[in-house]
Amino acid sequence: MGSKSDLHIMQDAADVLKELGVNYEITVVSAHRTPDRMFSYARAAADRGIKVIIAGAGGAAHLPGMVASLTHLPVIGVPVKSSNSIDGWDSILSILQMPNGIPVATVALNAAKNAGILAAQILSTADEYLVKNLIDFKEDLKKKVEESAKEMES
Repeated sequence: MGSKSDLHIMQDAADVLKELGVNYEITVVSAHRTPDRMFSYARAAADRGIKVIIAGAGGAAHLPGMVASLTHLPVIGVPVKSSNSIDGWDSILSILQMPNGIPVATVALNAAKNAGILAAQILSTADEYLVKNLIDFKEDLKKKVEESAKEMES
C-alpha cells in the first residue's frame, strides 16, 4: 500500500487471502515518497516467490502502475478513497487508465477483498488445493445470500 493510512482498506485483502490459505506479505511502499524502495520491491518480488501483487493507493494512485511497469508479475490495483481524494475518482482513473503494455487489473473503490479473491483465483490456475478453497468460499457466499432471503421472506 502507498501509506499506512490505507491499511484499514488493504487489510481486507490480507484477511481473505488468509481465509483461503494463501501466504502473503504486507508492507508500505510509496511511489512518490520512497521511489527507490518501490523499484527494489517490484524488481525483487518474483525472486522472493511472489506470484501476484496487490497494490492499493489513493489520490494520484501511481503505485499499481509503477509497480506493473517494473515487473512481469500480474498486478491488481485497489483504488483507495483517501482524505484528499476527489470522491475516489482520482484513484480509480489513475489505476484504470494504464497505457498499452502496462496492464493493471483494477477492482472497485476500496474493494481490497475483491483484489484478494482475484489474486487467489489467478493463483488457483496452478493450485488444486486453492481451487477447492475458492469453491468452498463462493459456496459460503451463496449460502449467506440464500439465508438472508429466507429471513426476509419469512
